[in-house]
Amino acid sequence: MYIPIILGTAREGRQSEKVAKFMLREVEKAGYTTEIIDVRDYRIPATDNTEESPTAKKLESKVVPADALIIVSPEYNHGYPGELKMALDLLWKQYTKKPVGFCGVSNGKMGGGRAVEQLRLVSIQLRMIPIFQALYFPVVQDLFDEKGEIKDESYHKRVESFLENLVSYVKK
Repeated sequence: MYIPIILGTAREGRQSEKVAKFMLREVEKAGYTTEIIDVRDYRIPATDNTEESPTAKKLESKVVPADALIIVSPEYNHGYPGELKMALDLLWKQYTKKPVGFCGVSNGKMGGGRAVEQLRLVSIQLRMIPIFQALYFPVVQDLFDEKGEIKDESYHKRVESFLENLVSYVKK
């Protein structure tokens, strides 16, 4: 089963990359094939939002074979990053009936909850199946050590439950 992780910000110094790499290790540990789809690799001019663009075709080659998706998104000013919206909007029918789980990230106590709620609405419009369970990484700057390892061991069980929920939506 292939479950790629979309890293939803291109900012320099992004803390969400630590979360995406943690999720990558956890998804692999659970026995699934995965990779990080970094929005930095799918940047487009604001007017180039066609499914026929080379960037859209590149993204399509990752999304179509996916059994499910995980989106790791920070919350910036009560919303999710524009780069993530532009990347998601490159495709349409390719998302149909794909289960999607969200990981919210923030440097504050809410863990990206507002961004996740907005992403749920967008994913429904894109005909994805957002799972109920989400993972939140509040005060992310304190959650990982200098090697990028998570300090709070409870996240391993949380991810296990999250993945069980996500995979339960995959049509066999």
